[in-house]
Amino acid sequence: MENSPNTDPSQAGKTEQQTATNNVPKSGERPDQGAAPVMNPWADSNKDDADKRIMTAPDTLGAKHAHPILAQPPEELLKLKLGRPATVAAGITAVLKSGSFSFSEDGPVRGTHALLKLNQKDGFDCSSCAWPDPDEHRSFAEFCENGAKATASDAQSDPVGPEFFAKHSLADLSRMTDRDLNNAGRLTHPMVLRPGATHYTPISWPEAFQLAGDELNALPSPDEAIFYTSGKVPNEPAYLYQLFVRQFGTNNLPDCSNLCHESSGAAMSPTTGLGKGSVTLNDMYEAEVILIIGQNPGTNHPRMLSALQKAKKNGAKIISINPLHEAGLLHFKNPQDFMNPLKALGVLLGDGTPITDIYLQVRINSDQLVLRGLMKCLLEAEELNPNQVLDHEFIRDYTTGYPELVKNLHETSWADIEETSGVTRAQIQEAASLIARHKKVITCWAMGLTQQKNGVYTIQEIINMHFMKGAIGIAGAGLCPVRGHSNVQGDRSMGVWERPGPAFLDALEKEFRFKAPREHGLDVVDSVKALHDGKVKIFMAMGGNMLSACSDTEFVAEGMRKLRLSIHVTPKLNRGHLTNGEMALLLPCYTRIDIDRQQSGQQFMSCENSMGVVSMSKGVLEPIPGQMLSEVAIVCGIALATLGERTTVDWVGCTQNYDLIREYVARTIAGFEDFNTKLRHPGGFYLPNGPRERNFTTDNGKANFSTTPYEKHVLEPGQLVLMTIRSHDQFNTTVYDYNDRYRGVYNERRVIFMHAADIAERGLREKQLVTITSHFEGQQRHAEKFIVVPYDIPQGNCAVYFPEGNVLVPIGSVAYKSNTPTSKFVVVTVAPIEMPAGTRLPVAQQVAVPA
Repeated sequence: MENSPNTDPSQAGKTEQQTATNNVPKSGERPDQGAAPVMNPWADSNKDDADKRIMTAPDTLGAKHAHPILAQPPEELLKLKLGRPATVAAGITAVLKSGSFSFSEDGPVRGTHALLKLNQKDGFDCSSCAWPDPDEHRSFAEFCENGAKATASDAQSDPVGPEFFAKHSLADLSRMTDRDLNNAGRLTHPMVLRPGATHYTPISWPEAFQLAGDELNALPSPDEAIFYTSGKVPNEPAYLYQLFVRQFGTNNLPDCSNLCHESSGAAMSPTTGLGKGSVTLNDMYEAEVILIIGQNPGTNHPRMLSALQKAKKNGAKIISINPLHEAGLLHFKNPQDFMNPLKALGVLLGDGTPITDIYLQVRINSDQLVLRGLMKCLLEAEELNPNQVLDHEFIRDYTTGYPELVKNLHETSWADIEETSGVTRAQIQEAASLIARHKKVITCWAMGLTQQKNGVYTIQEIINMHFMKGAIGIAGAGLCPVRGHSNVQGDRSMGVWERPGPAFLDALEKEFRFKAPREHGLDVVDSVKALHDGKVKIFMAMGGNMLSACSDTEFVAEGMRKLRLSIHVTPKLNRGHLTNGEMALLLPCYTRIDIDRQQSGQQFMSCENSMGVVSMSKGVLEPIPGQMLSEVAIVCGIALATLGERTTVDWVGCTQNYDLIREYVARTIAGFEDFNTKLRHPGGFYLPNGPRERNFTTDNGKANFSTTPYEKHVLEPGQLVLMTIRSHDQFNTTVYDYNDRYRGVYNERRVIFMHAADIAERGLREKQLVTITSHFEGQQRHAEKFIVVPYDIPQGNCAVYFPEGNVLVPIGSVAYKSNTPTSKFVVVTVAPIEMPAGTRLPVAQQVAVPA
């Protein structure tokens, strides 16, 4: 069975049937995707049933005194060192960092083997970002610096087992930094927190499954349980997870997409008919103009820089719209060139490839008006050059709502655009002149837009601009929401969503002969409110760290402490595993890098990237010693213990051979027909994508222009608008180290980036210690001990890292329509902390930072 066509991709790839169904395009071509539409989970995107209550603010300052187990990262300061922000991303430094981090965690042999199989067609999918891999040739080092960090972290061989937990109470662990919690090592044994206990203790797998099943079955209603999902979870366990939850009887399936790209889906579904992007990687190479808005690819999607470099060499112009000048948007030195003797010297000594041609440094939450300004310029250019700027044929044949859009644009004044955005009309006209002359336009965006108060409306303005140009459904043009988590898009395709469509539920009912729940479940924000109300008794998480990922950290913690049972399926320890109620289970699982052997032989799984490619992921390293199980086995074990005779799913068979899971998927999710066959093609296959073919499966079958409202937010004197951001040494809530070398910050994370004029206006100084206070609906939340760092950020704006800054984001402050926390729009004030005479901050060598 080990080498059967059902389990060995090298054997299966030789069948004639697979050759016939291969839809991987050659370079410069677009994929043959088939006619079947994919499930559109954003069919009802307005979230009208979201809980709109403004909840009472938690005591953010007193929580550390009231609770021995800290929900926030500890406040102890390190030794801050400041340097000049970088103007070039990657290069030889990235190569050295990738190697040193990997070898230090795994050893040179294990680490090198893992990296050489990362993102390869016969290897495993990176567990960090969702940027796609090339369809054809892939380099021998098809990874970036942060992918190397994620791989080294997943492959870490240090054990965290019963002896570790016997030495460390939960209170002690909560005083470790997030970096040290992650770097402690891999969890090796199932652990339990008993009522009244201060330490996790060992538990057998059968007892753990039975405890979970008994507690779930004891609930008066299935809706008293919440089942969270991280984007690290591959397709196969994600499908089984949502199936188990729905057979249990609830749609309470919040996931990390609620916190990131929910706004993208809410904007795209009613306008294009699909909540996913419409471009391929080959489109990026053909584009004439690429807009990058609210995205920092140098840190969050570094392999995207290679695609941008190739696009630039092909003649593309790039427009960046972002509050910060990020290194990855300025210049890029491709680490792959270092391996080429003819290019290595240029990597060492040259300035790299210039990325951005026009940089619009916009104020936080005002991108919507900049986009309106761009469209106003396009209208003016069309008047001067009839039928040369806009695609009137596309507008006539495919769209509705164009006259209303034009009216809305005319009613938007340039004075409002310039005053609110901080970008001048001349700057916007310069950018618009590039767009006006070309049709092959791609717009990329990420959480810099989706987590704005106006996020959905801003993305709809992007879509409006593309419809005006006819820049969708043709080679080299389209929409590109860049997912920040490796399989968050795939989890949605597998049905992980609190608002499933009726067609999907009908398919589950037909296949598995049960009555699926139809009432919408709870997203992350509403789950947190239900936790706080005491309406939820059990919380289960497949990976992730909802405590630290969500807004309003102390509010989330107050709800978590009311739980009867928490169930955490995870390979490593994080802060979210420490704040619990009466009981908790810590269930260690494999990572993608681990070889997963089951009864039928070695298994593989699948992931979907940002451009709708589903590909194989197969572990390559022997798991470290311990009692870890696969995510599939853990879901199946809990399902069997909970559902018993009520289930019609072959949970045992699914554990033994993951092909059975894919057969279930093929029969219940459109676009995944013949899943097992297509997945075994090297490089995987493309899912159907209507907008890519100008097939807009909206309610009216049209591409719908949007007439968006705009609410002007007026600040009181002394207030700033804050956003949370990542450092270069973290992935989502996972912190690998304390440095952010692209922004010139070393050995510290508790910093606040401010404009020099804002610092002076408040009588502050560089490296001064401050308290940040957020203001929302008359409420205040406080974050102590942040160090002032002068930075090139628009006046009136400031930034801090998350998760440290999440305590400031109110749970009730969400984006219009999508219910996503507004981590990119927090109104704050900053005040100095009075230090005792003679007190000095711990600092390393100090280097001046130009403001």
